[in-house]
Amino acid sequence: MDLDLVFLGTSGSAPTARRAPSALLLRRGGDRVLFDCGEGTQRQLLQSVVGLVDLREIFLTHYHLDHWLGLPGMLKTFQLRDREAPLTVYGPPGLKSLFVDLRRLIGRLSYPFDLVEVRAGDVLERDGYRLLVVPVAHGTAAVGYALVEPPRPGRFDVAAADALGVPSGVERGVLQRGESVTLEDGRVVTPDEVLGPPRDGRTVVYSGDTAPTEVLQAVSEGADVLVHEATFAEEERARAAETMHSTALQAAELARDAGVRLLALTHISPRYFGPELLREARDVFPATVAPRDFDTIEIPFPERGEPVLVKGGALAEAAADKVPAS
Repeated sequence: MDLDLVFLGTSGSAPTARRAPSALLLRRGGDRVLFDCGEGTQRQLLQSVVGLVDLREIFLTHYHLDHWLGLPGMLKTFQLRDREAPLTVYGPPGLKSLFVDLRRLIGRLSYPFDLVEVRAGDVLERDGYRLLVVPVAHGTAAVGYALVEPPRPGRFDVAAADALGVPSGVERGVLQRGESVTLEDGRVVTPDEVLGPPRDGRTVVYSGDTAPTEVLQAVSEGADVLVHEATFAEEERARAAETMHSTALQAAELARDAGVRLLALTHISPRYFGPELLREARDVFPATVAPRDFDTIEIPFPERGEPVLVKGGALAEAAADKVPAS
């Protein structure tokens, strides 16, 4: 099952010539899940190889303008395209009251549309994974999100199955799914006899805007990718604390202590270009990248390698310049 992240907006607070405000697209198999929808997100999608797909779910972290201002235009564009598929927008408390005002601007939508307010601690079950709603510290109603896949069955031991007389075909598939089978001679073969130890699923954490928190660190424990805001450099730590944001160094310390495989810095203030924050973070946690808009991160299963940054990976003429996690 393929899993990757498409960075559509990596700027903090305001757009720059090269960075749009917050927007992150997660692709898992056929699922397309958008986290935040800053100004210009639909244009970013149109400029990418993804295109303006009929998203089914959009998750907002909070209601500062740089995280949702692109949403009204996107919703209206979907209507102009005669969309029929349903769309659900999720966000912390305040989402429905926000749309009381937005309805005057958007008007009636012709496709099924729903608003769901979520709270820290909520768990949303999906096919093959869960979405956790994570508490963060931003001085307003705000949350982060984590995609968590369950453990997978261990590798199938063909030699062990042969030795036990398990025929090729349906029986082996049943065992791989974790169920016992009864052979023609009446013997019962259990999955633990032919499967190796369970293999980890993948975890991706998106912080949204936040000061560093112990809860976020706990949720990120062993995560494959942590996408964490890095609004400020360390010299602005006081300003970060005042506005309840994080420095690049703080994000790196959290990633190090959580033992994540890859840290991706985002929500970079327009006062920085990015490399200076990356250097600051790598002094503490070398497995750090600072994606630009249209970069992607590929996330294989742990036994198949490390997450990798692909520069320009969402552009049609991308050079496929892959940067390893460390």
